[in-house]
Amino acid sequence: MKVKLQRAVILWCIGLFCVLSASAQTTAPSVSFTVPIISSTDVALNQKIAVMFSEAMNPATVTRATFTLRRANNEEAEDDDRVTGVVSYAGVTATFTPRNNLAPDTKYTARVSHRIRSLTGNELAENFSWSFTSGATLSTAPPAVSFTIPPLVPPVVTGALSPVAALSPVAAAAVTVVGNGGTGVPISGAVAATFSEAMDPLTITGSNFTLTQGVTPVAGVVSYAGVTATFTPTSFLAPLTVYTATVTTGARSLTGNSLAADFSWSFTTGVTPDTTRPLVNATVPANGDLGVPVNQKVAAVFSKAMDPLTVTTANFALRQGTTGVPGIVSYVGLTATYIPISSLAPNTAYTAQVTTGARDLAGNAPAADFTWSFTTGATLDTTPPIVTVTVPTSGATGVAVNQTVNATFSKAMDPLTVTAANLTVTGPSGAITGIVAYDVISQIASFIPTNNLAANSVYTATVTGAKDLAGNAAANFSWSFTTAAVPIPAGPAPVALGAASTFEILAASTVTNTGLTTVNGDLGLSPGTAVTGFPPGIVNGTIYAGVPAAALAQLDLTTAYNDAAGRTVGAILLTDAENLGGLTLAPGLYKSNSSLAISSGDLTLDAKGDVNAVWIFQMGSTLTTTVGRKVILANGAKAANIFWQVGSSATLGTGSVFEGNILALASITVTTGATVDGHLFARTAAVTLDTDVVSIPAP
Repeated sequence: MKVKLQRAVILWCIGLFCVLSASAQTTAPSVSFTVPIISSTDVALNQKIAVMFSEAMNPATVTRATFTLRRANNEEAEDDDRVTGVVSYAGVTATFTPRNNLAPDTKYTARVSHRIRSLTGNELAENFSWSFTSGATLSTAPPAVSFTIPPLVPPVVTGALSPVAALSPVAAAAVTVVGNGGTGVPISGAVAATFSEAMDPLTITGSNFTLTQGVTPVAGVVSYAGVTATFTPTSFLAPLTVYTATVTTGARSLTGNSLAADFSWSFTTGVTPDTTRPLVNATVPANGDLGVPVNQKVAAVFSKAMDPLTVTTANFALRQGTTGVPGIVSYVGLTATYIPISSLAPNTAYTAQVTTGARDLAGNAPAADFTWSFTTGATLDTTPPIVTVTVPTSGATGVAVNQTVNATFSKAMDPLTVTAANLTVTGPSGAITGIVAYDVISQIASFIPTNNLAANSVYTATVTGAKDLAGNAAANFSWSFTTAAVPIPAGPAPVALGAASTFEILAASTVTNTGLTTVNGDLGLSPGTAVTGFPPGIVNGTIYAGVPAAALAQLDLTTAYNDAAGRTVGAILLTDAENLGGLTLAPGLYKSNSSLAISSGDLTLDAKGDVNAVWIFQMGSTLTTTVGRKVILANGAKAANIFWQVGSSATLGTGSVFEGNILALASITVTTGATVDGHLFARTAAVTLDTDVVSIPAP
């Protein structure tokens, strides 16, 4: 809506006079993010100062008069305390570049004047100031791409190690690093790269962030907000096609340092656009929490990657009653964090809200505003976090060369501090290139190498500079492990769903619903055409019935089913008609020649700290869960990495809670009140629903 309005304003402007309609936007813009973060210490002496706004501003109003920097926290200080510098503006970010390096060990206050106006002519509601303290050194470390959308997946073991792994550190820095972004990527939506630190927006351009199909450039627009660059194609991508995104060394941080090497990753599209609405999957604090520390930041975890331009103080708010709490918003990976300017009031109720103004990278908005509440206690949280579990364990040998390296923290961490700068892996050739993902829910940070590690080699993983959501720093932590002498996989690889991956439900004959079912994803049917019960059921995506997109998805489902059914390496044989209820199972391949059931107890799947752990369950006939039974995910287990290959049909019991992707040869029946986090795929028959909630699992 804002983009449309701004275009309308430009069209209506004649000379210096603009005639705004009665519906013109009157909401005041706000400061949404700052660099350095409020109250930061040990800031690099060559740091530029930046503010991101909640919307695009009028560049003519962003000047040295409206964006200033002074020594000490005193707005009435003498001119001698004012720092000289140059102010620039790009996208939604204003940058103050000091003429000289900052003074060491000095407190500074940056100030943005209310006279800065948006493109719609609205001023900031009030002046905005924040302080930080410099350190004693310059920053010379290169920034890194820390996370990507589409996300990279662990490399596949082929028996031949990547030549990059054997290069010297000097040689490795001169090559382009290429990672794999997976398959089945929607043909709509943007490509994004999150950096290990704030970048200079003037260097995040179409020259330094590109998307290509082979050697052919894809037309698109590059934007930058917070720590994330986004490439938005001007039209849908081609289906079933390989694309490569590249961030070049022309991208520089706000300390002036360039990437050490170009960073590229490839992915393959599916057949449908992304029309699934995003959800808030979890929050910190949780709804209804009591005794929350007064220095706690507030976080919302989304079901899919969001457009950082829309995750701002305009769309993520914290209130005490009806009074807004001043703060800024950061966005990293799947997590938005509200950072109050000062500590919260003790023993006080607060309400946080994410509005429908937040949108995913395909432009989809949540179906409704999401609100949750919590109550503070009377004290600060001063307990530092620690690393409690590592994968691999310290001293481990025979580690797979495509192993993801994980660290589990004792507390929820600030995603801004868990990046490729904070979790590193070094080996015989120096630092290993990879991305870092952090899951606030499981509290696990994962380092995913872009290439296989070298065999029979010692590697050391190190955590530095990581802080929890109350600002407490974890002590530096290191551990070492040794890879296997012969390349081996790190457990079963996930089953590639290809073009089926954008579908939440996919059937062959019919899809039938009774009651108020919610499907959070696309619904596909082929060769059948009969989809009934929507409404009253709701599909937060698109229905594809009897159309080529669904037929192509069925072809890839057949391939995926055959892959899952054909796995044999390391299979753990289960007894016929085994009841999995009450068991706790580690990652692996499990096989039953007949049926499997979850009854007389819940099934726990324990990832042991490895968020890329995979489970594949093969069964010759049926899968059944009884009333109220659950699949419980523990220690980083993800529904996206659980695959149930069913030789005939699956039935999920009333009120059951199911995790994982069902690939059934025949039909799937989900009875009343069940919740499913995973895909429901029926190859040859029907899917039947009854007042259920089914959702595509988060990556």
